Amino acid sequence: MSRRMLDAFEALFRGKIYRHRSNNQGDQLATELYEDLYAIGRSTKFVSDVDKVCRGISLANVRAGISARRGDGTLGEFIHGQSVLEVPGYKVRRGPVATLDIGIEVKILNKAMVKQVNDRIAGLQKQAEYFVTGRDGRARGNPISVAILAINHAAYTVGYEGERAYKTDGRKHAHPSQEAAIVEARLRHEVVPSYDEAIILRYSATNDDPFLFSWVDKGATEREYGAALIRLAAEYERRF
Repeated sequence: MSRRMLDAFEALFRGKIYRHRSNNQGDQLATELYEDLYAIGRSTKFVSDVDKVCRGISLANVRAGISARRGDGTLGEFIHGQSVLEVPGYKVRRGPVATLDIGIEVKILNKAMVKQVNDRIAGLQKQAEYFVTGRDGRARGNPISVAILAINHAAYTVGYEGERAYKTDGRKHAHPSQEAAIVEARLRHEVVPSYDEAIILRYSATNDDPFLFSWVDKGATEREYGAALIRLAAEYERRF
């Protein structure tokens, strides 16, 4: 199974400080998911559209001429006559797009998850709407919407603000392991129904030296991700 997205997610944590305010993490994961979707070869339409350079990733994560909230991974039909970028090691090209055919939104809940979950849920729900409409509320096609929802399960973790580090203590600042089940239940109830596919990544990262990373259940993660790719391929075949 192609697992570039899972490897890219691990790389956010392994051997280095994870900083949650980095703006391009979601873009990176979405880009790798599209490579995995191509690699499994289960959608002949997707492979053909990529090979013919008909569809690819918007560098700006927007549809030209449509005002909408920016997602993390906007894949659509390229605008004829516009320059398209080919990146070494990647099959899916990048350039300006006119449509949104697959939209991805990524949320990583690593620390203080219960405190953040209301805002994260609201953002995910709003993004699901914007994948279908512009800011004017008009329907714009029938895109496939994907949520990548990552939840830390570590016994403790460390957060960083500039040069300052904050370690959870299990009392005033709950450990991820104390909050993970609560957060996943809320995401499943309030977010998952809004998306065509929701990929839940359960991981453990303490975010301190030596900056180790592990999956809660690596085998289950790979199976669930592989199954999600197959369903996405089938949905692409059906819609496009």
